[in-house]
This record gives sequence, C-alpha cells and structure tokens, in this order.
Amino acid sequence: MCDNDSMGGIASVRAIVRGAFAALALLAAATVQAAAPPARIVAVGDLHGDYSAWLDIARDARLIDAKGHWAGGATTLVQLGDVTDREPDSLKIIHSLQQLAKEAPRSRGKVVVVLGNHEAMNLVGDLRYTTAGEFASYADAQSAERRERVFQMNQAKIEASYRAKNPAMTAAAVHDAWIAATPIGWIEHHNAWAPSGELGQWAVHNPAVVKIGGTLFVHGGLSAEYAAIPLAVLNNNVRKAMAAADDSNNSVLYDPLGPLWYRGLVGADPEAAKVRAMIPQRIPPANIDDELTKVLAAYGAKRMVIGHTPSLAGIRITNGGRLARIDTGISRFYGGPVSWLEIAGDRLIPHTVTRSAP
Repeated sequence: MCDNDSMGGIASVRAIVRGAFAALALLAAATVQAAAPPARIVAVGDLHGDYSAWLDIARDARLIDAKGHWAGGATTLVQLGDVTDREPDSLKIIHSLQQLAKEAPRSRGKVVVVLGNHEAMNLVGDLRYTTAGEFASYADAQSAERRERVFQMNQAKIEASYRAKNPAMTAAAVHDAWIAATPIGWIEHHNAWAPSGELGQWAVHNPAVVKIGGTLFVHGGLSAEYAAIPLAVLNNNVRKAMAAADDSNNSVLYDPLGPLWYRGLVGADPEAAKVRAMIPQRIPPANIDDELTKVLAAYGAKRMVIGHTPSLAGIRITNGGRLARIDTGISRFYGGPVSWLEIAGDRLIPHTVTRSAP
C-alpha cells in the first residue's frame, strides 16, 4: 500500500472532481466508441517481470505464434498493468507488448495496456520493488563507465549528501558506497523511465481505465468517489500527473481512492478508509456490492475487471458476474497460478496454464 498522508488523498479527490467539471469540454471532442465490441477479449493480470509466464499465457490464449508474433486475429488483448518489478524480465514483456500492439491491427486485433501502480512508481523514481536483476536487464557494455562518469559529474553533491550523515567519510568511502548503492543498469533504467524516456512515454500514454463494450478494465479498482469523473477526464488527469512525474501527496498516482491503488472492491481497504474518514459529510458505500452497482451505473457498464490484489486461489468472478479479479499472483515471486480471462460476449471464461520450467 502507499504511505500517503490521508489529507493528500482528500485533496486529490477534490482536485480531480473540480477538474472534471472544468474539463467537461474535452468530452465534446472525444470520440465515442460506436463500433461493436470485439467478439473475443483476452484479459491478463499483473505479470511482475515474469516473461516466461507471459509467454505461457500468450501461447495458451493463441495470441502469438512460435516466433512471438501476433497470431490472435481480431482478438483484443487487455493487460492490466504491473508488468514491472519483483522479477527481472519486465523489459522483455514490455517489448513484446509493444511489438504486438503494432502487429495486431493488421488482423483487426488490438492490444491495450492499462496503467498499473508499479509503472507509475517506476516513472516517478519509487523503486522500492525494483530488483538488481531488473536493473541489470537495462545494462549495456558502457554501463560501468557511464555510472562512473555520472559519479564524477555529481561528486560534490554526492559527497555532501553522504557526509551529512557521516562527516568522517573519506572521498574513497563515499565513492564505494555510492557505487554499491547504484546497481549496473540503474542509470539506463532511470533514463528509460523518465517521462520523456522510451518507457516513460509508453506508460504516460497507457490509459488508467478503459471501457470495451460493457466491460471496464482498471488496475486497482474504481471507487464511488472517482465514479463522478468521466473516463476521458480521469484518463487525462492521470496522463498529466504521469507526464509531470507527480509523486506529491495529492497526486492521483498515489491516491488510495484512485484507480491505481484502490482495493475497496475486494475487501477492507484501510488506506482508503482513512481518506474517507477525513472527508466532511462523506457517507461511504454501504458495502462492496452497493459501491460496484453505483460505479457500473455511472459508466453504463455491465462489469469490471481488476488486478492489483492477488488472489492466489485463481481468478475470482463475484457479485453476480459483475466483478472479475484476475491478478492471481502470476509471477514466480508470488507463486500463484498462471491464468488469463476470456470474455466472449457476456461469458467470462477463466483459464489456467501449466507453468513452464524456469
């Protein structure tokens, strides 16, 4: 969970609601999806750097051929974010998704990657779950030299920072400590995930929420508070926060009630409860089913598909088929079942895949 100050969450909700009314003019220019929904949707939950599991899913769902190219025909693939962190191969997964996004339209297919909280964390430099192995996947033959050059360019500031904690540190000790704290590939990762970097730009343009036919797809969940905001406005607000790398207390990227972090549709959400308790005259939803009903009605949707909160027992379809939880701890980090959800018309069909050997 995020460690935000509760008042920051309140400010975020209020600011976004105000922004919704101010930005309603955007909706006039927005294109309304008039086309019929795809006959087949494949939804994939949090992958957290497990490229092998991603390949297992993509093959089982008939999305790729033997060489990893799009074979899904007119299928729409929706991946619910949190591709990054935990395991070392998120970059391979991202490059695969980027490639498939280019190839799928040739067969009338489509690839949509929804923004997850871990992509937002990588962009703003919150790397608490990024492993040395993941940093290493960004390295090249010049990484060690590049790291040393960055140290030399910033030596005075780095030494001042270390000596503020330990005035007795020698220049050599500071150098060694900084090198140890800056894994090979860290600089390349930082550059790639900057808002203007290759992966930063990719993440900035991934929607926080997407509606396809009668189904809403969102990483964490949609709270009743956010359901007052039109989807076009909500996605625009998230996109602006990503472009600005906004990690402030009132940022939508860290709001416990926001689409990247909200867990209240799954069960008790202490962080969201703290925010709601501080909102004057706010009466929270009576229960999960009541909140889900209100959110779906606000967007004219039949169901919502979410990730973010692992269900190690497998995909869970609850609330009369109106909520599907598809984060099953797919990554080896969690050890949950490798799974994917198929949506064909109004049928929700969970699939479980045999995990390949490492």
